[in-house]
Amino acid sequence: MRTPARILGHPIHPILIVFPLGLLSTAVVFDVVFFATDNARWADVSFWMIASGLIGGAAAAVFGLIDWLSIPSHTRAKSVGMWHGLGNVVVMTLFGLSWLARYDQLGVTTAAFLLAASGLALSAVTGWLGGELVMRHGVGVDDAHDLNAPSSLSGGSEAQPNAPRRQMAQDLR
Repeated sequence: MRTPARILGHPIHPILIVFPLGLLSTAVVFDVVFFATDNARWADVSFWMIASGLIGGAAAAVFGLIDWLSIPSHTRAKSVGMWHGLGNVVVMTLFGLSWLARYDQLGVTTAAFLLAASGLALSAVTGWLGGELVMRHGVGVDDAHDLNAPSSLSGGSEAQPNAPRRQMAQDLR
């Protein structure tokens, strides 16, 4: 299913999700480093990584919502997409609460760490659901998929959607 939110032929949502996922995951790692070293610099780095991850997550969410709205109603993909999106709202809320708990702190409190770690654990589940949408349901995958398709930058859309499957079927005969 081709998504309407595209840039240079590629869906925008999967391009953007790497930023909040990387920033928020690394913030939890830096929290662990803070606890291991008791060096407040790591807490500061984690604080700003969470802030950046929340901003990136908000940007990714806009395009995720656009993609979700384009999925036909009453399909399993629509349901999986709903749980993916709602789960990520919870992830962002957990990290947002963790960020607030760090505000005006010289380090990382146990509560702030547990909120962030919980958000990271839930993001593994929501990431899996996102993978289900793409890999199993084809959300965001070009309808004209072809293993030998020209570059999306070439302007060529001559790809035939089922050409590889038809060739494979012919080869099996």
